[in-house]
Amino acid sequence: MKGPAFHPTSKGRQAVDVELPPFVRDTATRLGTGVPYALKVLAGQLADDPDMGRPSNLPGILTVTVDGELFEDCPALAIGYIREPDRIEIRYVNPISFTEPAESVESVADAQDREQQEERSGDPATDAVTVREVAHAWQRVTGWLRRNAPDSYAALRAGAGPTAIAALEGDLGIRIPVELHALWLLTAGDDGAGGRGCLPGNWALMTLDAVTATYRLKWDCQAHEDTFNVDRPEEERITVWKETWIPVVALGPADGTSGLYLDAATGYLGRWSRYNEAPGEELDTLVTYLEEAADMLETPALATRDKPGLIGGALVWGSSIDPAQEDRWEPWTG
Repeated sequence: MKGPAFHPTSKGRQAVDVELPPFVRDTATRLGTGVPYALKVLAGQLADDPDMGRPSNLPGILTVTVDGELFEDCPALAIGYIREPDRIEIRYVNPISFTEPAESVESVADAQDREQQEERSGDPATDAVTVREVAHAWQRVTGWLRRNAPDSYAALRAGAGPTAIAALEGDLGIRIPVELHALWLLTAGDDGAGGRGCLPGNWALMTLDAVTATYRLKWDCQAHEDTFNVDRPEEERITVWKETWIPVVALGPADGTSGLYLDAATGYLGRWSRYNEAPGEELDTLVTYLEEAADMLETPALATRDKPGLIGGALVWGSSIDPAQEDRWEPWTG
């Protein structure tokens, strides 16, 4: 959805274009029949007043709330958007859960932000830098997709809400690292374009449901091995999963046979496999992994791990091209 290219306001300013990506539109439809209309109203307001939102804990993202009582079949909403000089892009829409009916939408959102910041305040300065690095790297990736691979861009899911991430933490029994929390607030999974994810190797950012299912599966495998580890010499004990490993990336949107995990204890990525092969070290952090993906997209001539290309409107990395579509693949040269 875009606002008018020019719209005079009471302050004499020009309105900016407001864009609503397909994955945000789909999320809005699932949240209630009145949510798309509420977004349409909000888009008109943002076109007139682009700075009406308040800064979020993600650099470059402003948030604004919508009172659900103003619209039929519409919960209270927290909406995040990117503000650029000539355009606005709505990045996520999430329902707000109220603890007490008397509380305002704004006060609940503020309380959620304060509570999360307090819970995660190990080193606030370091965390702030990490959040900024993740947000910047991911915006570079999604900016490239929006301009050059619209099908892959449309396949990205909207960001998860704080409540959903907190629920996942409860399911896993482990604190989500700040860098992963920041990424999931921006995008909570990749449904894939033509069965391919947008990360190098055509791998895909996992949905939160897939993260939970894979973690439980791997933890069950480790529990099975532990029954035998009791009788094994220490040097022969088998480790297929650790409590601090959080699956993040899968081989494909519908292929969970292998992927990458983030070790919450060390901050480094590692490889996991459904077949309980020995884990492999990546020596990448989530930040460096996303930054390298963005570098390869923006400067393909210097790409070493993989080469980006296009099949129609979808990003397809050269290392995993379907032979049947190889003749349609066009390498991206920048």
